Amino acid sequence: MTQAQGFAFAILIGLMVAFIWGRLRYDLIAVLALLAAVFTGIVPHKAAFSGFGDDIVIIVASALVVSAAIERSGVIEAFLHRVAPSVTSVQGQVVILVTTVSVLSVFIKNIGALAMMIPVAFQMARRSKASPSSFLMPMAFGSLLGGLTTLVGTSPNVVVSRMREELTGRPFNMFDFTPVGIGLAAAGVVFLAFGYRLLPGEREAVPSMEKALNIKDYMTEARITASSSVVGKSISHLSALLDDEVLVTGLIRNQVERMIPLPDIVLRQDDIVLLEGDPQALERAIRRTRLELEGHDRPTEAKGVDEEIAGIEVVIGPKSALIGQTAKRLALHDRFNINLLAVSRSSQRFTERLRDIALRPGDVLVLKGDLVLLPTKLVELGLLPLAEREIRLGNPRKGLVPVLVLAGAMVLTALGLLPVATAFFTAAVLTVLLGSLSLREAYEAIDWPILIMLGALIPVSESIRTTGGADLIAGGLAQLASTLSLYGALAMIMVVAMAATPFLNNAATVLVVAPIAVTLAQRLGYNPDAFLMAVAVGAACDFLTPVGHQCNTLVLGPGGYRFGDYWRLGLPLSFIVLVLGVPLILWFWPPV
Repeated sequence: MTQAQGFAFAILIGLMVAFIWGRLRYDLIAVLALLAAVFTGIVPHKAAFSGFGDDIVIIVASALVVSAAIERSGVIEAFLHRVAPSVTSVQGQVVILVTTVSVLSVFIKNIGALAMMIPVAFQMARRSKASPSSFLMPMAFGSLLGGLTTLVGTSPNVVVSRMREELTGRPFNMFDFTPVGIGLAAAGVVFLAFGYRLLPGEREAVPSMEKALNIKDYMTEARITASSSVVGKSISHLSALLDDEVLVTGLIRNQVERMIPLPDIVLRQDDIVLLEGDPQALERAIRRTRLELEGHDRPTEAKGVDEEIAGIEVVIGPKSALIGQTAKRLALHDRFNINLLAVSRSSQRFTERLRDIALRPGDVLVLKGDLVLLPTKLVELGLLPLAEREIRLGNPRKGLVPVLVLAGAMVLTALGLLPVATAFFTAAVLTVLLGSLSLREAYEAIDWPILIMLGALIPVSESIRTTGGADLIAGGLAQLASTLSLYGALAMIMVVAMAATPFLNNAATVLVVAPIAVTLAQRLGYNPDAFLMAVAVGAACDFLTPVGHQCNTLVLGPGGYRFGDYWRLGLPLSFIVLVLGVPLILWFWPPV
């Protein structure tokens, strides 16, 4: 072993120990590993920061932005609104949720697909009176399986593609992962349709800010416009469209005439209906019936090109200037350039107009205004912002626009007209230019710690190969693999990747294991494509811990899971992936 190899192995071992220790964040660990590699000389100074300009970083960041735009588009919610009400059994709901999140993960980042579907899972759980814990972990695992199917579905595929490009000059294409990925995803969905019963039936989610504040339903006002689908229809017809998610609690006609919302009253243009429900349900109801939120169209004073108008959720503090006041009396819009969209008060249903409600400490409001100026206004009014959940009430949707942008990027990539990085970077820019995301939302959608980790570890990964460290490890594995069949050698690499992922993060696992897998394949005389595919599958399929992948972490709190719960469902699923994944790889990527 040379001195350079010794340094490379010491840094690799230190990296793994630091990840397992868990006291430092993974991006900081990666940066420290890069600095160690530079100061020991195994990474040249000129190459130290080359990873930050790598295509991997651009593709991952761009895919996250496009995923966020699709998440906010409302297209998936509209589709599920048509399908979900007809399915009432828990098993049927598990199938719908897992299948949907798996299909979404084919086209967008799996973490974005899962985040989009979690509110839908809670709605279904309420309808079927089931525990969300029956849905959330199967959905997380479904998103991991769906991400296997295309280049941009999960980070390991992007990293493996780059490794292949370094080796052969040609990266994996957008749909090279599809045959193996579809087979594993289909088998996983079938298993999860029955395997969800292995999970604990009743688990309480980690308490959220919403529960701590006892946020029930909001009351808001919506105007019936000429384009509304309920003009000339009865209130009973409107109530049927709302699917019991939103209640009609009042009706205002001619601006002043307050009416009891009897079922047979026919709605007219410019009527104002008082609606009650949670913010997500209200947003869906208003979009579905093409109503216009009162206060949504009031102009706000433009302050410059950085202005972004959106809705936020706030609590009235104990010394707020709003206590005892109404929005009308305080002239909230005229004086502060803020529109009041909705009010929630614990255990109370409102029948008066929004502008006439006397506000109290602890009331939760949805306000609309310029996000750049709102913090100053909130301090002035004694209001406390809630940052824990996103409020889309009063925020515009762009429907099919981001979906079409993504489809265009994938077609251009599949036809070889543009490289993946260029196509997806263009798509990310278009989502902002076309208004699907604001600049702030685009920057917030990017997982910066992941990008820092990738940029820092790419040179470290290359140093393992350039120092000959990968050859040394592969030599030992080759001796072991010489006693195994080709099936056994591939299975060994997949198991190594699966075992390392909970400690290293899936993208870091690929950066460490892929060079070793390629060297092993070359020593055994095989085409390395199959071994790279085995690394990608193994690194993407961490079903055993809540920390190996962000999707698993995302459902830990909402599902009320414990660490051991992941083994219940994850161990048999890992076995299925191993037993089925190796022959699928051998069939579609024969190494000889």
